[in-house]
Amino acid sequence: MNASANSLYDVVVIGGGGAGLTAALYTSRAKLTTLLLEKLVPGGQIALTDIVENYPGFPEGITGGEIAQRMEDQAKRYGTQVAYEPAERITQNADLFEIKTSGSAYRARTIILAAGASFRTIGVRGEKELTGRGVSYCATCDGAFFKEKKIAVVGGGDSAMQEGIFLTRFASEVNVIHRRDKLRASPILQDRARQNPKIKFIWNTVVEEVRGEKKVQELLLRNLKEGRDYAFAADGVFVFIGHEPNTAFLKGFVELDEKGYVRTDTGLAASVPGVFAAGEIRTGAVKQLVAACGEGCQAALAAQAYLEHA
Repeated sequence: MNASANSLYDVVVIGGGGAGLTAALYTSRAKLTTLLLEKLVPGGQIALTDIVENYPGFPEGITGGEIAQRMEDQAKRYGTQVAYEPAERITQNADLFEIKTSGSAYRARTIILAAGASFRTIGVRGEKELTGRGVSYCATCDGAFFKEKKIAVVGGGDSAMQEGIFLTRFASEVNVIHRRDKLRASPILQDRARQNPKIKFIWNTVVEEVRGEKKVQELLLRNLKEGRDYAFAADGVFVFIGHEPNTAFLKGFVELDEKGYVRTDTGLAASVPGVFAAGEIRTGAVKQLVAACGEGCQAALAAQAYLEHA
């Protein structure tokens, strides 16, 4: 079924990652008319992950793209309608909500916010200009372009290690640049990275500038302990330093915390009755697929209960 502008839905789910797809599956199975709005591809960030090894039921692992597609197919099987449009603004009129996109408007009795978060940028000169020309935020998207190249990975958490290990399939050398002298990644990923002969570590260091004419050629690095700047030759730089919540369209509609995440109570209800939030868009969320799916389920059940008592 195709989404219908101006139709009234029991539930509109905004965001098609693990939280949103799970929420849509549960509300659809409960016979609630459900529309899911997603701006890019089903699965959100998980669709850009090479191998998912920690999702229960897949002992050999599964590609991020495959599990995302399976989740979308399952939600659609029970009646979820999907529209690939980003939500731009939400207004409320009495007990109904209107979700506006660039070309449509959808009405809903309840809303589940599951728009997740986006990759955080370094914010230095040359980064924006050379994005897509050596600067990347997705190893599985762009790794194959760096066969036998020398590249840098910025970050020290799970994503940086996981993606850095993946990039060794292509690059001749992967240099992990981290502002501290120890990693934040889980022990198993640290061990894998340290044991990989292609991975080197540059400690206590930050990127000051990305340089290059038509593509990345070098980075200007600063050693924080020594206070020394120096040029570092590299064919590319992959940035994995966290995320920013996708909540710009929610300002003035629901309460956000100081970092821009949606505040919820323990039942995942936002500050506006009838609005719930699940996954990385929410304050205090655990940034793991299995946790996002659990919150999607919880938000769906809460929305169902709200509608039963409305």
